[in-house]
Amino acid sequence: MEKKLSVRMLSQPEADAQTYLWELLDPGVDLAVGFEITGTPDYHVLVAGRPQREFVTASPNLHTLVIPWSGLPKPTRELMLEFPRVAVHNLHHNAAQVAELAMALLLAAAKVVVPMDRSLRAHDWSPRYKPNPSVLLEDKRALVLGYGAIGRRVARACRALGMKVEAIRRFPEKTEPGCPDELYPPEALRDRLALADVLVICLPLTEETDGLLSAWELSLLPRGALVVNVGRGPIVDEEALYCLLKERYLSGAGLDVWYHYPDRVESRVNTPPSNFP
Repeated sequence: MEKKLSVRMLSQPEADAQTYLWELLDPGVDLAVGFEITGTPDYHVLVAGRPQREFVTASPNLHTLVIPWSGLPKPTRELMLEFPRVAVHNLHHNAAQVAELAMALLLAAAKVVVPMDRSLRAHDWSPRYKPNPSVLLEDKRALVLGYGAIGRRVARACRALGMKVEAIRRFPEKTEPGCPDELYPPEALRDRLALADVLVICLPLTEETDGLLSAWELSLLPRGALVVNVGRGPIVDEEALYCLLKERYLSGAGLDVWYHYPDRVESRVNTPPSNFP
C-alpha cells in the first residue's frame, strides 16, 4: 500500500472550517491539527507561519515547511536557516483578496470615504460645503512596488481606472507584456518615486525591504500623493509617514499592515497599531 503523506498543521480551525478542509483533503494525505506534540511524530510537512523549534526537530521525516500566508517572518527565516534540508514554501492563495483590498484602500483614501462617513453619522454635513478634498485618479501615475502575484493584479486594476502604471521588480526582465506601462529595477526607485501620484507597496518584509521607504524616500513623492501598503508595516518608516500625513504633504494613506499586533487573545481589544495617533 502506498504510504500516505503526513501533514501537521499548527492551528486549531473552527469546526466548520475543519469539516470543509477534510472534505477537500486528498485521501493520500494524513492531516493532524493542534499545538501539542503527542506520540512519535512522523510528519513530512509542517504548516505554520512561526513554528517553534521543537516542531521542526520533532519529526525526522520533516522535509517541507509551508507558511500559510505571503511573506516569511524574520524569526522563521532565522530558524529555518539552521535546517537547510527542509524546503520552505509560501502560499499566495490570497493574492486576489489582497489586491482587491489594496484597491479598496486606495479608493477610500482618494475619496476621503471614512472621514466623510464619520461626519455624516454624527449628523455633520459641513464637509459637503467645503472644498472637495478627494483625489481624481484618472490620468494619474501609479507606482507598484513589488510586481508579484499581488502587484500584477493591482497594476491591472489601476490601469482599468485610467492610470498610467509603473512597477518596480527585482528582475524586471521576467514579466509578461501588456501591463504595467513600464517596469524598472530596484535601483530606479528614487527616480520613479518623484513621479508617482500613487504608491502601492506589495513587498514582503526582508532584510532588503525593512525600512526601505525612509523619510527621504517618502519626501520624494509629489505633494498630494497617496500611499497604500499591503506588504508589511516596517517597510515604511512609521514616524515619517505620520509626519507627512499630519503636515498634509501626503493626501492620505491606506494601510492593511501595521507596526504593532496583539500578542495574545487578551490584548486584541487594547493594542494600538502604531506609536503615533
